[in-house]
Amino acid sequence: MTESIQRARATTASYSITMRIHAGTDPAVIGALAVKVAESGGITTALDIVDSHPDRLVIDLTCSASNAEHSTEVVDAVETLEGVRVHKVSDRVFLLHLGGKISVESKVNLRNRQDLAMAYTPGVGRVSQALADHPEDVPKLTIKGNSVAVVTDGSAVLGLGNIGPMAALPVMEGKAALFKRFADIDAWPICIDTTDVDEIVRTVELIAPGFGGINLEDIAAPRCFEIEAKLRERLSIPVFHDDQHGTAIVVLAALKNALRIIDKKLADARIVVSGGGAAGSAIVQLLLAAGAIDVTVSDRPGLLNRDDESLTPAWRELAERTNPRGLTGTLRDGLQGADVFIGVSAPRILDPEWINEMAEQRIVFALANPDPEVDIYEATQRATVVASGRSDYPNQINNVLAFPGVFRGLLDARATDVTTEMLIKAADAIASVVTDEQLNPNYIIPSVFQPDMSKTVAKAIVDCVPKAPAKSIPMTDAN
Repeated sequence: MTESIQRARATTASYSITMRIHAGTDPAVIGALAVKVAESGGITTALDIVDSHPDRLVIDLTCSASNAEHSTEVVDAVETLEGVRVHKVSDRVFLLHLGGKISVESKVNLRNRQDLAMAYTPGVGRVSQALADHPEDVPKLTIKGNSVAVVTDGSAVLGLGNIGPMAALPVMEGKAALFKRFADIDAWPICIDTTDVDEIVRTVELIAPGFGGINLEDIAAPRCFEIEAKLRERLSIPVFHDDQHGTAIVVLAALKNALRIIDKKLADARIVVSGGGAAGSAIVQLLLAAGAIDVTVSDRPGLLNRDDESLTPAWRELAERTNPRGLTGTLRDGLQGADVFIGVSAPRILDPEWINEMAEQRIVFALANPDPEVDIYEATQRATVVASGRSDYPNQINNVLAFPGVFRGLLDARATDVTTEMLIKAADAIASVVTDEQLNPNYIIPSVFQPDMSKTVAKAIVDCVPKAPAKSIPMTDAN
């Protein structure tokens, strides 16, 4: 390697490209391609000769970049090599999404007339009549017992904002794929073309008979609060807003382990939360329910204070429950001597130097995605424990740790609602996976691929649900 090779940037598979390259037959071209990618800050993940001719090699070069602009820089750098031509560039993320990411598969074989007669008419009529007589058996004899509706209006999708229900569909498909992969739950994207609260609530009410649970996703605040409250009141199946409660569960789990590192109890920690929207409100509520006392919220007006009459109803409700010191001013004012910063707000709102003004041992969770509240590298130079929402740094706060197991438990227990106790127990279950021997500043939260992660969370949920006496018609009587 030459001295001119730069240190690779923090790259990610979400900006991964494959270049179809035509080059000469000089064997040195393979090494030259890898060097050129490295010089431009990319990382080569695969390099294959897919075809060979007397005067030409056809090469597929796959590499990761840090963003779309960086991908272009890598391609331009490769094209500067003499005798090398980039014939085509494929974005691997878009290739993965071609035709969608989920499908429906039958669980029964339909091989002959007998199979048809049992799976469909006339046999299915006996099952339908039995369920009309005994509706409590619907979850057992239909997909309802293992299905979740992933509902959105597309008004707050990831960091993209209000992009609408059709553009939100790939995200909802991804959510459904995660449900299947991590908890073997059949989830269905339901993208509703309205932002009217009553229309959304009524639509979900009408489709609810086919589902065992409702997962609200990427709906803007404060509308999401009203939708969730109305659906919980009207439906007899659990309603879970992952942007709120899933995030809160994982944040609480990670914070409990981070506090173990600095030897501080939750009740004794001074916590500042940046962002009073859906995620921030849920995090605050769960922290308080779990025993936190000194929590202050910062948003556009500054530190939320109950004496500020200009606050919106949602912010006022937060202010009434937080800021016991009566602090006023800016985020920086709130951070003076604080033990914990939790950001679910906007990029670059936390100056790295402000971290030095916190307590001697400090915890920074910068969770805005894709760009966090503070440069993560700068934060690690100043804080005892740092977490983010990104996969390219340690301690990723990822909702996948929570929602598959939560719904697995809700469905298995035939729960009718979601309680605060369940959320706290789920957080405890996630935190407990990290043993004392494993715990360190770079490992406060388990990987989403930790074996049995969903089962551990599911058991915690099931244990919270009162056991109802079993009642069901014998299968021999279903006629």
